[in-house]
Amino acid sequence: MIPLVHAEQAVLGAIFLEPGQLDRLSPWLRPEHFSRPAHGAVYATMLQLKADDHPATATKAGAPVPLAWVTDTLREASTRTRGLTASYLHSLVSACPRPEHAPVYGRMVLEGAIHRSVAEHAARLHQAALADGQHGAAEETVHHAQVLSDVLADLAHRWGTVPRPAQPPATYAPQAERPQPVGEQALADEELLLGCLSSRPDQLPAVVRWLQPGDFADPSNRQIYRALGALHHRGEPIDQLTVLWETQRRGALADGTLDPERVLRICDPLTGGAAEHFGEQIVQASLVRTAAVAARQVRALADRDELAPGQLISYALHTLGPLDDVRRRLRLAHGDEPGPRRSVSRPGAPPPADRIDAARARSRLADTTTPWVPTPAASRPAFADRHNHRSPS
Repeated sequence: MIPLVHAEQAVLGAIFLEPGQLDRLSPWLRPEHFSRPAHGAVYATMLQLKADDHPATATKAGAPVPLAWVTDTLREASTRTRGLTASYLHSLVSACPRPEHAPVYGRMVLEGAIHRSVAEHAARLHQAALADGQHGAAEETVHHAQVLSDVLADLAHRWGTVPRPAQPPATYAPQAERPQPVGEQALADEELLLGCLSSRPDQLPAVVRWLQPGDFADPSNRQIYRALGALHHRGEPIDQLTVLWETQRRGALADGTLDPERVLRICDPLTGGAAEHFGEQIVQASLVRTAAVAARQVRALADRDELAPGQLISYALHTLGPLDDVRRRLRLAHGDEPGPRRSVSRPGAPPPADRIDAARARSRLADTTTPWVPTPAASRPAFADRHNHRSPS
């Protein structure tokens, strides 16, 4: 029998022996925190009897407990669940080492409930992300991501800790996962967006506010978007050739990530469309992929029994950080959240001159050689004078 079941039996046995322990448990321990339905039903019945002012709940510590406390609990709890017997309730009493330790046993029950609740909600988030990924949606993923965040905040409150993200140590770091397969529609949306931005660079300022290179599933498309962003940041012209040149300067052609033909095909000037629409689709797909990865990582943390509840909550919040960032940027893309202030006053306006100069300066190669400057003709001797001069004899 696992220690958690022992703890549940012990806390119920403590309440049977000293009903007054409910005053110390009821503010924070709930029936749903018990892993076994029968135990939750017994505890819920005890809370109800206490609310109904059952005489046994007024029994002082050390005083005899009326037998009605057990019989009434059995009768009422049997209406909530099946299989309860008087002998099992008496076994709960014998399972309690020390009744006065009931709050400690209760915290063991709550600790198990925290691990179990985090694992369950992480599994639901993962299932929602897989379903949304197949249907090209994100509503269920967004919903379950918010539910998981709310659950972590509530559990932190019940445990008495501050819900503060903390990076887990290397021993708990998630293992590298294989990239998830990406649908053809998602890849098509990425290429259509890049084509729109190449043919209509004036759409870039509105998109770069919430679309990041990491949102692209395809590494090649990610490099092209980085090249577009760099050209825009430096205030340089954007077309097929300038994008191709920028990808070369960034090493994407040399390492095989891209080939010139693909860059020229994607940046076809005949491509048109609304960049914001395709950008929203890309961020939405990125959110679903990020949620699937984060949910698996949180589930793995919840399965580590050695983690204290405060640690589990903090590590889980840190793991959800990238997902929260994508959720924020998706709201920004939908116009549901104001974005950060930018120096560009209107869509399509060029970047400020000082920023352009600084960006161009950073993009120039450092020249460590002394530049050659031709000497003016008037200040240098004639060739014949320098080479045919003879001393007087």
